[in-house]
Amino acid sequence: MGALPVYRWRLAPDGYATRRQLRARDLRPGGQEVAAQLERPRRRRPPLLAYLYRVDLAKPVRPMTEARRAALAKANAARRTCPQCRRDAGYVIPASLGTCMPCAYPEDSDSMRSA
Repeated sequence: MGALPVYRWRLAPDGYATRRQLRARDLRPGGQEVAAQLERPRRRRPPLLAYLYRVDLAKPVRPMTEARRAALAKANAARRTCPQCRRDAGYVIPASLGTCMPCAYPEDSDSMRSA
């Protein structure tokens, strides 16, 4: 594969789309290689890059099955379960903490309970 064509922000020709744009049309790249790049210039920083895919080679999004829906629900429940106290926190446990807020900051939760 040769060098990718690079287009400036908002100047990509028709027939190319980013992953998000494909998804908005209920499409997916479908295993195709990146066809081009989009560059958005920024001041004093390197440009933002986005990969473009050919719309004519894109495939329809696979439908959500009951098995996939159940697996997704199970994965989301695991992200909400604190590994220390094993309770559902009601929110996704932050990776930076690794536990729910009461387990990460027990002294703060004790002071809140007595207040």
